[in-house]
Amino acid sequence: MIASLQPLPRISLTLLLLLWAALLFGGFLFGPSDTSQRMPQWARLASSAMLVIAGWSWFAATRNSEANNFVLWLAIGMSFGFLGDLFMAGALPGGRNVLGGMATFGLGHVAYIIGIWRYANQMGLNAGTTRWGSLIVWWIIGALAWYFVVYRGQQPTTLHQAALPYALLLASTAGMATGLALQQSQFIWLTIGAALFLTSDLILAAQLFNGTTFFLIGDVIWLTYGPGQMMIVYSAATAVYGRFLSILF
Repeated sequence: MIASLQPLPRISLTLLLLLWAALLFGGFLFGPSDTSQRMPQWARLASSAMLVIAGWSWFAATRNSEANNFVLWLAIGMSFGFLGDLFMAGALPGGRNVLGGMATFGLGHVAYIIGIWRYANQMGLNAGTTRWGSLIVWWIIGALAWYFVVYRGQQPTTLHQAALPYALLLASTAGMATGLALQQSQFIWLTIGAALFLTSDLILAAQLFNGTTFFLIGDVIWLTYGPGQMMIVYSAATAVYGRFLSILF
């Protein structure tokens, strides 16, 4: 197993994790009352920014280890994810841009897939049947979810059509993570993170495409998306220590 981090990076990564949690869950608990979303936008975006900083901090802390390339792709993926958050929040010039958000989230998942693929090959965790079997199962899940949540009963638009490859891309991350976790069980948290990201996006798609709404839907989207991204970024700890969030113990 790869050597442990030095005390200072370990402390800083723990503090970033705690700050992320305070922003996300504190924003939900103490945000203003609202029927669709309590969490303020600034708290949501700031929590996402903490994960970007954490991702690059992991990269800096593991620069002399075997995990460094894997962690690099996680940091790149999270950076694109944060850019997607800015697009979806309308925080960039031009206002809210759903296609821009989908494109940047998609690039983030391409980075995650590259990182998992290369790490699995590097560590010899690349059994073909396990990898491709997991991908096929998740592609089926992604396609079915797209059909029932986005497409069925709708007049197809460019956005509806773009949502299919996007859903399959997110499912690919979950599939790659599952293939890795089936060979090294400690990576189950990476799989859960990817699955939570896909779940969050399906709820958002139902809201955007079908007008679905329920109490605190905006918070449910972020309380699945945020922890999902955190589990992906902090799966770096699994590559370093063999245990998820072992920096806390």
